[in-house]
Amino acid sequence: MSLSTARSFLSEAGYGEQELDANSALMELDKGLRSGKLGEQCEAVVLFPKLFQKYPFPILINSAFLKLADIFRLGNNFLRLCVLKVTQQSEKHLEKILNVDEFVKRVFSVIHSNDPVARAITLRMLGSLASIIPERKNAHHSIRQSLDSHDNVEVEAAIFAAASFSAQSKDFAAGICNKISEMIQGLDTPVDLKLKLIPMLQHMHHDANLASSSRELLQQLVNSYPSTPMVIVTLHTFTQLAASSLIDIPKQLQLLLQYLKDDPRKAVKRLAIQDLKLLAKKAPHLWIRENTQTLCECALTSPYNSLKLGMLAVLSTLSGTIAIKQYFNPVTGSSSVPPRLTDLVKLAQECCYHSNLAVAAHGVIVLANIAISCPEKDIVQLEQDTVLGVESLLMLCSQDSSSSAQATLKTALTSLVQLLKSRPHLSQSAVEFLLGQLHSACDASRVLMCHALAAIATHLPVLGDGMLGDLVDLYRVASHSSTDKQQELLVSLATVIFVASQSSLSAEVKMVIKQQLENVANGWTVYRIARQASRMGCHEFSSELYQSLRTRVASEHFYFWLNSLKEFSQAEQCLSHVEDGNYSAAMSAIAEALRSYQKGIASLTAASTPLSPLTFQCEFVKLRIDTLQALSQLICTCNSLKTSPPPAIATTVALTSGNELQRCGRISMQMKVSMDEFRSLAARYSDLHQSSFDADYATLRNVELQQQSCLLVSHVIEALILDPQAASFQEYGTLGSVQTESEYERRMMSVFNRVLEEVEGLSKKHPPVSYLRYFFQKLQSTSIKLAISPSPRTPTEPIPVQSSQQLTLKVEGVVQHGSTPGLFRKIQSVCLNVTSTLQSKTGPDYKIPLDTKTNEIEQRVEPHNDYFSTQFLLNFSILGTHTVTVEASVVDESGIEWKTGPKTTVSVKSLEDPYSQQLRHQLQQQQQQAGAQPAPQRSAYARF
Repeated sequence: MSLSTARSFLSEAGYGEQELDANSALMELDKGLRSGKLGEQCEAVVLFPKLFQKYPFPILINSAFLKLADIFRLGNNFLRLCVLKVTQQSEKHLEKILNVDEFVKRVFSVIHSNDPVARAITLRMLGSLASIIPERKNAHHSIRQSLDSHDNVEVEAAIFAAASFSAQSKDFAAGICNKISEMIQGLDTPVDLKLKLIPMLQHMHHDANLASSSRELLQQLVNSYPSTPMVIVTLHTFTQLAASSLIDIPKQLQLLLQYLKDDPRKAVKRLAIQDLKLLAKKAPHLWIRENTQTLCECALTSPYNSLKLGMLAVLSTLSGTIAIKQYFNPVTGSSSVPPRLTDLVKLAQECCYHSNLAVAAHGVIVLANIAISCPEKDIVQLEQDTVLGVESLLMLCSQDSSSSAQATLKTALTSLVQLLKSRPHLSQSAVEFLLGQLHSACDASRVLMCHALAAIATHLPVLGDGMLGDLVDLYRVASHSSTDKQQELLVSLATVIFVASQSSLSAEVKMVIKQQLENVANGWTVYRIARQASRMGCHEFSSELYQSLRTRVASEHFYFWLNSLKEFSQAEQCLSHVEDGNYSAAMSAIAEALRSYQKGIASLTAASTPLSPLTFQCEFVKLRIDTLQALSQLICTCNSLKTSPPPAIATTVALTSGNELQRCGRISMQMKVSMDEFRSLAARYSDLHQSSFDADYATLRNVELQQQSCLLVSHVIEALILDPQAASFQEYGTLGSVQTESEYERRMMSVFNRVLEEVEGLSKKHPPVSYLRYFFQKLQSTSIKLAISPSPRTPTEPIPVQSSQQLTLKVEGVVQHGSTPGLFRKIQSVCLNVTSTLQSKTGPDYKIPLDTKTNEIEQRVEPHNDYFSTQFLLNFSILGTHTVTVEASVVDESGIEWKTGPKTTVSVKSLEDPYSQQLRHQLQQQQQQAGAQPAPQRSAYARF
């Protein structure tokens, strides 16, 4: 294995290689480090970040960093620079270095070099390590000394290191603050050096006195040095310090607004706007009415579009927060101004029709947010102004395919959808306007408009019928080429048609879509449309599309995936024609659906691979199958009352046994079995919900609705048949008040509400399932990788431990993310559960207390830089083989626990300690000797 082999091993993207492979790669990199050629040494150094990413556990990272420290100590400046870059790239792995003292000692030895460049690189290295050595006094001393150096490179490196240590160490910040102040105020310090020193003051926020003295110094600098670069750097440092210390934000707002209003320099105004936006995001609740009013006045009077755009960006940020309510609800005692007469509304109305599209977009955002948050009595005219502003912007941008016009269009449509959510009575006219614009718009604009129409129709299904005619006419002429935008348009238009038709596509609509797909659509477009049809409940159409796609894929896994989707769609289509009261048709439909589902689950299992196990999909479909079987069994049980009524002696049996349910005969027992089955299904749906940490919100709501439906059926059985007095529907009474966000949820909720009113009809009112996004797409990916020590030499060999001692089990873990970490929810802490069970006992067979047979410990740890570590103390007092199971689950920011796994097991063999073994052998020998001695003979002499 050469260095090139190590490079190819490290270039792979996957995780899960064995420790031996990682160690082999480290050995090859070590050979490269010890090579006599500079090129090979540098190549080996720059490969280390990939090694850390591939195996991010301390035992390897510690060894690797010690090797890098040796190279830093012994190599030339170019190698040192490479090591510095590797250290900065691997910042999140630094805390995994176990021998910090040894590592720092090797690096720090270079600080005594006569070469100022070597010292500068060492200072930057120390600054990069500040998170793990914040209180190292020798590092503090070296940085202070280097600030006085006559070499510019070394001084700049010292400033970098000082800033890094100031952010981490309160003592260092307090000690260096005076020196920094002297250097900034000193006449012999060059201006360019002062510009580099000033930003260090943003880290002086560890206590109030330090922050106050830094603020006073900055105030002096602003007054003493009015040059543009000095004012810009000082004001920005001012803002950063205020944002960190929090208490000075109101003063900083006033200072920035003063500069924005009075300073004539555009660069200073631009910096003030940038910092105001930072504070608007950081602390919108501290913006009082006067601050917002000043900003509005500046925007109204500014002749520059660039500055007006920046001020409007700040106002659009504020308009979505509590600051807008503070603006329109002044403090008690001041006169209340109608919203339409305020400067903010005047500014927004003026900007809605501005020639600059970005300015107009921010004007629309501000106006829409005001219309959403204002009280009802003042809103009528504002609503009309907002809608007119949006429509004019849409008309302007819809025929322009440039990126700026498309960004503006997307902003305007987002604001429109948010406005229509809170003001539904405006929806009809807005939909008609969008449909009219669709015919004349360019393809890119049509796609965005379709997304907006789909969002509106999802929240207001009543508008769907009115859209359908125009949409189908547009689909007929939508695409004449196979460009990417045309393909995207086909998908978007089809999605709106599916939403508008509410799961019942007519033959004409299907024919129009199929004809377009045959003419210009590629296979991926057809699959996306079929997927949307499945998500919107149009199962018959999706089944036909999956059927046509099966033979057009290059992998048998893809074939099985498409085949399973076709079978699932056919199964749900069978259930869509069930009518109320026709139980025999319902039974045959469920039986037909189950046949398709069983074929589908076989194909789905065949489609899974080790890299893509399809765990959620398989479990969801299995639960759907079991739910349909339970519903079928429930209908059979109800019908059995007609075919097998209670026997004539049922009343006598009930009186004799004291159980009133015996009057109903055998159906009471069947109903109890059915109730238990539905409760079991609800528990399984709950487990699926808990294991789907990466699922989107709509998918989780879907699973939750399935769980609620199973609980509801079981509760209905109990309330009607098994225990009418004790059962109550109060705990299900809040379902109707939950806001629904899709047609499927709306249908499920209507079923629940009707069941609560007419409980005897639930079993035949189970709507078809909509397969939501997580079934097809995984937008967030989170996994945990565990490492347990001590670890056995081979996987089958148990870890030996003496019964008189306790085993310290160290559990380390790394949280691994996909391309979009934390999209739906983030990990707050990791819950580790360790249990041990006795598998086989080798000691004497006497009765063992139950609590000594097992260990059960739970700990919660918060990952830092995606790494966590903790230890467990386990007791194995019983001789024999024990199995230790370590299971990880995650807790999100809301405190909800998710059963994500993984689960790892190790085998432990409890051995008898030598002292106990020696005592036992001595006891056995004594017993044997006592048994071997002959019995004493009785004689007359034995008495004396």
